[in-house]
Amino acid sequence: MTTPRQARIPALALAVLVIMAAPSASAVEGAKPDDVARFLAGLQPAAGSPIAHLTREPAWQQHAKALDTIWAGLDERQLSRIRAWSAANLTQPQPVVFYMFSGPDFLYADAFFPNRSTYVLSGLEPVGKLPVLTPASRHILSPGLAGLRASMGSLVSYSFFITKVMKTDLTTSTFKGTLPLLYIFLARSGKKIHEVSFVSIDKDGAVVPAGPEGAQGFAHGAKIVFSGSEGRLQTLYYFQTDISDYGLRRSAFLKFCEALGNADGFIKSASYLMHSDSFSRVREFLLTRSGTLVQDDSGIPLRYFKSDEWQLRPFGRYLGPISEFPDRYQVNLTSLFHRSNPPRLDFGVGYRWRPNESNLLLAVKKPK
Repeated sequence: MTTPRQARIPALALAVLVIMAAPSASAVEGAKPDDVARFLAGLQPAAGSPIAHLTREPAWQQHAKALDTIWAGLDERQLSRIRAWSAANLTQPQPVVFYMFSGPDFLYADAFFPNRSTYVLSGLEPVGKLPVLTPASRHILSPGLAGLRASMGSLVSYSFFITKVMKTDLTTSTFKGTLPLLYIFLARSGKKIHEVSFVSIDKDGAVVPAGPEGAQGFAHGAKIVFSGSEGRLQTLYYFQTDISDYGLRRSAFLKFCEALGNADGFIKSASYLMHSDSFSRVREFLLTRSGTLVQDDSGIPLRYFKSDEWQLRPFGRYLGPISEFPDRYQVNLTSLFHRSNPPRLDFGVGYRWRPNESNLLLAVKKPK
C-alpha cells in the first residue's frame, strides 16, 4: 500500500517492549495470546493472567488512556458510521472476505464486513513473531508502547497505513511484523483470540505448518482463530506474499483463496496496482470470485466491470486520483458519479480520507 506524501507523519523512534520468538502462542509464565493482545491494546487482561500486574505500571496506564481516547474518536467519526453503511448496503454477505493489499488492517475489514467466518488479508509486510511479554518488560514499557502507537498512527488518522513508515516500523523495531498490530485491532474490535499459529501455503494451495522463510513457492503467514460477541469461531489469515503476476507464478496463494469458495472483496489505498497489466491475475480473480466488491478508485478500474455482470453503485465524490498518481484518472468513473447523483459518505476512506472527498464503488454481481 504505497501512500501519499501529504499523509506522511513523522515516525517516532520505536523502542523495545521485550518480545521474543516462541514456539507456540503461550507466553512466558502461561500468558495467553488473548491476554497479550488485550495488554498491547490497552485493555485489561484476565485477572489471573501472569501479566495482569503490568497494568499497574504508569506507562501502561498512560498507553491505555491514550488508546481509549483514540478509539473513542475513531469509532465516532469512522467505524460506527462504516458499520451503519455496511448494514444498509451490504445485503448479500458472503462468508469469506478477500482484502488484498491490506497489510495488517483488520480494523476496516471488520467494520465493513462484520461477522464473516473467514478473513484473508495479504501484503508485503512481514508476519513477524509472536508477541511475548516477560516480567522484565516493566522496565521498558514506556518507549515500547509509544512505538506501538506510532506504528498504527496513520491508520487511525487517515484510514490507511503509510507504507514506507510502516515498513521501517515493522522491520527495525523489536515489534517485528504485523502480528502485534493484528493483536491490537482484534482486541479493540471486541474479539477474543483463541489460537495463533504460523502457516504457509504449499504448491497445491493447502495451508500447512510454516515452512522455512523465503522458501520457493511458499506464501508465509499467520492464522488466528478468534470469536466475537456471539462466540462463534472465526478465522483470520494474514499472508506476506507478492500478488503481482510475477509473484503469483511462484506461489499458490490464489489457489488457496479459490478453495475458500465465494467471497466478498475489499480494496482501498491499493496504489492503483490493478490498473496495471502486471496485476491482471489478482484483478481477474477478484472479478470472478467476488459476489460483492467494495473499493475506492485505487482498486479495479471501472472498465473491467462488464455491464451485464455487475450492478454498480457509487458513493461519495470522485475527485480523481491524488497527485502521486496523476495518470490514474478515470473519465468513465467521473461520468458514472455525475449521472448517478450518489449518496454522500459521512466517513472518510482511502487516499482522499476527508469525508467530503472520499469515494466508494459498491459492485454487486448480477444473478445469472
